[in-house]
Amino acid sequence: MPPGAHGRARVVRDAPRGVGPGALLPRDFFARPAQEVAPGLLGCVIESQAPDGLVAVALTEVEAYAGAADPASHAYRRQTRRTAVMFGAPGHAYVYFTYGMHFCVNLVCLPEGTASAVLLRSGAVIEGVALARQRRLAARRGSRGEPGRRDAPGGQGGGGPGVPGGPGVSGGAGWRAESGGRGLTDRDLARGPARLCQALGVDRSLNGVDMCDPGSPLRIRAAAAPPGSILRGPRVGVSSAASVPWRFWIAGEPAVSDYRAYAPRRRKPSARP
Repeated sequence: MPPGAHGRARVVRDAPRGVGPGALLPRDFFARPAQEVAPGLLGCVIESQAPDGLVAVALTEVEAYAGAADPASHAYRRQTRRTAVMFGAPGHAYVYFTYGMHFCVNLVCLPEGTASAVLLRSGAVIEGVALARQRRLAARRGSRGEPGRRDAPGGQGGGGPGVPGGPGVSGGAGWRAESGGRGLTDRDLARGPARLCQALGVDRSLNGVDMCDPGSPLRIRAAAAPPGSILRGPRVGVSSAASVPWRFWIAGEPAVSDYRAYAPRRRKPSARP
């Protein structure tokens, strides 16, 4: 089934006004609902500057989450220590750890005191390919992660290709191909939210960084997606508000994950009589 085969529709992108290609996205761009910000992020370039080098990824797929108004959002019920960044100023990164093995990164939207964010799902590495591949291979060997921690599934983009054990994935084909030792293609370096973070070197230390600050280790620059290329459809692997069409992606772009609906895990039958 092609990406987003369920309920896909064309979207007119709301590009940032007065921001030229290559300029950092301004804070007021993010001071809007996530579902409005999300399509405008497609084509934009997220950069990660670390001591070992720079990796830049052009965004090809994102998902919006609307905080207290969205049952699939981490911030649906209340503010917690984990979600505090989402209630802060717009334009900051919300990084969380999921399924005891992976990080995901979101961009905070709406003014301070509210909670709304866009999950960065996939992208194409356009700079620092060798470093991104090195990081991905290291992650595959298990050198990245925080064993012993597990976050609740079914919200804020939980699961997806490359996230074994995620809702509806159960160790998807993309992960099996990597585990089998076959080489990493450029297409798969940042295809999926966990892979994107691995390629960029994003971990918990970047939670809360200001994406609008030119001196930040993580920042995002304006760029344009092809006119008329943006599609929308249901989000991936969420158990609540599953039909809400707040996933946005660039049509025909290879670095877009496959659509997978949420599927609850089945417990193994007990061996006891």
